[in-house]
Amino acid sequence: MGYKIRFVDPGKNYRMIKEEIDAAYFEIMDKGELIYRSHLKNFEQNLADFVGTKYAIGLNSGYHALALSLLAAGIKEGDEVIVPAHTFVATASAAIHAGAKVVLVDVAKDFNIDVDKIEAAITPRTKAIIPVHLNGRLANMEAVMNIANKHNLIVVEDACQSLGGAFNQKKAGSFGLTGCWSFYPFKILGAYGDAGAITTDNPEVARMASLLRFNGEDRETGEYHYHGYTCLLDNMQAAFLDIKLRKLPSWINRRRSIAEMYKKGLGNLEQVAIPHFEDKRFYDVYQNYVIRTKKRDELNKFLKDNGVETLIHWVKPYYRHEGLGFTNFNYPETEAISAESISLPMNVELEDSEVEYVIETIRKFFRK
Repeated sequence: MGYKIRFVDPGKNYRMIKEEIDAAYFEIMDKGELIYRSHLKNFEQNLADFVGTKYAIGLNSGYHALALSLLAAGIKEGDEVIVPAHTFVATASAAIHAGAKVVLVDVAKDFNIDVDKIEAAITPRTKAIIPVHLNGRLANMEAVMNIANKHNLIVVEDACQSLGGAFNQKKAGSFGLTGCWSFYPFKILGAYGDAGAITTDNPEVARMASLLRFNGEDRETGEYHYHGYTCLLDNMQAAFLDIKLRKLPSWINRRRSIAEMYKKGLGNLEQVAIPHFEDKRFYDVYQNYVIRTKKRDELNKFLKDNGVETLIHWVKPYYRHEGLGFTNFNYPETEAISAESISLPMNVELEDSEVEYVIETIRKFFRK
């Protein structure tokens, strides 16, 4: 159907920065600079500076950021890796492909790993934990890092949804051994195709990841150091992302402004839980604006019938998909989130009038 309010509008976003994107495209095409050129190196440096790390390594997906991070961390068969029960399946899949056993931990009301339940999941074989910063909000990294240091665990941050978010003024992707990023088109910083990156302060991890991404080859010497992969971020996407990265601070401000509009308009609805959690240590960037209601499915239909495009990210938890081989389903908060959550339009292309229309449509539904 034709929506009055789009969940995201990549075409409109492109038109907002068309002149700069087009200029980069024609420059790269004219010079034929498609693979491993200055645009990639510039983006990596600017991304590292933005996150607050020494290094950034451009990759072709968020999954490969996770997978290469675990390889660089030395995760292997027989190890256990703690993963939130509520996340995208790629978080767990990366650990599975490294040969590890995934140990799930339920999440808290803010959609992120429940730090009070982590230690009960640790065994002598636990080697790493992957906190996921979901929807633009960081996990409680003070607690995560304290637990990791106490039990000598490696921390790999799945920060794919929270670029620019912070905890105690320290940004996502700068706490653990690595931060893992996705620049899937609908992310807060989105490519025109898939893309990703790793950020790290560890020079050995940075070098290993940079070699693994291009078949294990050192491009300067031609020497092969690993049986690697083909997951390099191409130069064109890096150039586009670098342009968007310069816009990101103002775009984050716009997202936070939209979130405040939703808070003001929906905060007094008793049947709706909104994603505002009062804790001044957190700086949220609202990759997604996820509300919860017992009438999720009815509200979702009503919004779509009235021209508002929404998204239900995961209708059922990933561990309930039979083909993935999980057997423990005792994660009550994840189950409730999967049954109650709906993501409202949240993008920098939205006009205030469009946000107000979404709010009024939701209020109309609950007045019925």
